[in-house]
Amino acid sequence: MNGMMLQGFSWYLPPDGQHWRRMAERASDLAARGFTAVWLPPAYKGQAGTADVGYGAYDLWDLGEFDQKGAVRTKYGTRDEYMDAVRSLQGAGIQVLADIVLNHKMGGDELEQIEAVEVDSHNRTQEIADTGVISTWSRFTFPGRKGKLDRFTWDASCFTGCDWNEAEQRPGIWRFGGKTWADDVDLSENGNFDYLMGMDVDLSDERVYAQLATWGRWYLRTTGVNGLRLDALKHMSRSFYQRWLADMRASVDHELFVVGEYWTRDLAALQDYIGDEESLSLFDVPLHFNFFHMGEDPEGADFSRLFDGTLVATDPIRAVTFVENHDTQPDQALESTVQHCLKPAAYALILLREAGYPCVFFADLYGLPNDGIPAVAELPLLMEIRERCAFGEQRDRFDEPDVVGWTREGSEEGPGCAVLVSRRDGAVKRMEVGGGHAGERWVCVLGEEGLVEIDGDGFADFPAAGALLSVYLPEKAAEALSNIPIIVRSDRA
Repeated sequence: MNGMMLQGFSWYLPPDGQHWRRMAERASDLAARGFTAVWLPPAYKGQAGTADVGYGAYDLWDLGEFDQKGAVRTKYGTRDEYMDAVRSLQGAGIQVLADIVLNHKMGGDELEQIEAVEVDSHNRTQEIADTGVISTWSRFTFPGRKGKLDRFTWDASCFTGCDWNEAEQRPGIWRFGGKTWADDVDLSENGNFDYLMGMDVDLSDERVYAQLATWGRWYLRTTGVNGLRLDALKHMSRSFYQRWLADMRASVDHELFVVGEYWTRDLAALQDYIGDEESLSLFDVPLHFNFFHMGEDPEGADFSRLFDGTLVATDPIRAVTFVENHDTQPDQALESTVQHCLKPAAYALILLREAGYPCVFFADLYGLPNDGIPAVAELPLLMEIRERCAFGEQRDRFDEPDVVGWTREGSEEGPGCAVLVSRRDGAVKRMEVGGGHAGERWVCVLGEEGLVEIDGDGFADFPAAGALLSVYLPEKAAEALSNIPIIVRSDRA
C-alpha cells in the first residue's frame, strides 16, 4: 500500500461551522481516493471564536462545547460534530491526526500587571528598555467553561513573554521578569526564536508541564485520534516535546504517528532536530521551497536538482512531503505559493515516487471557489495512479537540467509507471521499465497524447512533447483507471 495523507483544511475555509460535518460525509470518498490519513485542523476554541483557524489557541479543553469567545462552536463545528468526523474517517479506514498548538495562548480573560523588559524584535537577546511594569492579557480563567473538565488557571507565571502592552496600547516583544527564553530552540533567527506570538508558554515550568500532559492524555483518550501534527517546533523547547511525547505514547495502547512542523529551508537544522528519534517525522520544507523557486524561473529551473538539500533525499522514511499548506497560501505570514501551472508536476514528484509520505493540500484537491482558487485538475488522476500503479523498483534519470524522468517497474501491488517533467519542446528520454514489460504498449495518460512500445530489454523512448508533465502507464492499466485518462494537458508556464 502507498500511504497518502490529506491536510484536511485550508486557511480560507468558510467560517460556517460545517467543516466537521463535511469531512464526515467525505470519509468514504477519501478512502476510495487512496488516503490513509487525514490531518484535521486544531479542534479547540481560539481567541477569534468562530473565525479562528485554530492557531490562536485560547482553551484547549473546549472542543466546541462551551459558550466562549462569542459562540459554542468553533470555526469548524461542535465537539459532537468533531467526534463524528473522527469516527467516520476511522470507520472508513483512515487514520486521523490532530493538530497540536502548545507554543502559545491568546485571548486572555483578565489583565495583569507584570514586570517585564522589552527586547528587540530582530534580536530577542537584546534588551531595548529598562525593566518596567506592563499590563497584558495573561490571566486565563475560561469563565464560559466554569471549571468543567479542568480547573487550572493560567496567569503570568505560566508564560515567558508577550507582544502587547495594554497600558500603552502598542505591540512589541516583552520578556517577563524572572523568565528566560528557552535555549533549545532555533537560535539562527532573531537571536533566539523562542518567542513567536501571543502569550509565550513557559514550557520549563513544572506546573505548566503537568497541565499540558494532563490535557494531552485527556485529548488522546477522549478523541481516540491516531496521531499528531505538532505546530511551531522551532519555537519550542526540544526537551519539552521529547518528554511530552514519551508521556503521550505511554498513555495509549497503539502506535502514535507524529509529524512536526519545523519551518526552515536548512536541511541540517531538520536533520539535527530529528536526530535519532525514529518515531518523529518532519514536513520537508526545503522540498516545498524547491517547488516554489521552480516557479520563479520556470524556463531556467534546473529540474535535475529538485531534490537537492531535501529531507526526502536524506531521510525518506521520516520525510512528509508536500506542495502547499495553509501557511504558504496568499497573504499568509509564510506565503510561498507554488505556481498553479507547476503544481501537477510537483504533485507527481511527491506522489509517484517511492520516497516520502506525501501530504495533499485540501485547497489543491477541492479548490476554494469563493476565493477564486481552483483545484488542481490533474490531482485526482495522479492520486489514483499512486494508489493503483506506482509500485516497484524506481529508476531515476535526473541527468539533464531541462528534462528529468523516472520509472517504477511495478510489483504484485501495481503495474508501474513512467514519468517525465520537462521544459524542453520535443524532449524524449530513454528509460528502463524492466524486462518484464517487454513488448507492452504504454500510453500517455497525462500530458501530450502518445503511445510507446517497450523493447525486448525493457527500455523505451518516452516523449514529453510540449507538456511539462507526462505520465505513461501500461495500456491495460490505463484502461482500468476510473478518473478518465483523457489526455489532460499540463502546459508549461
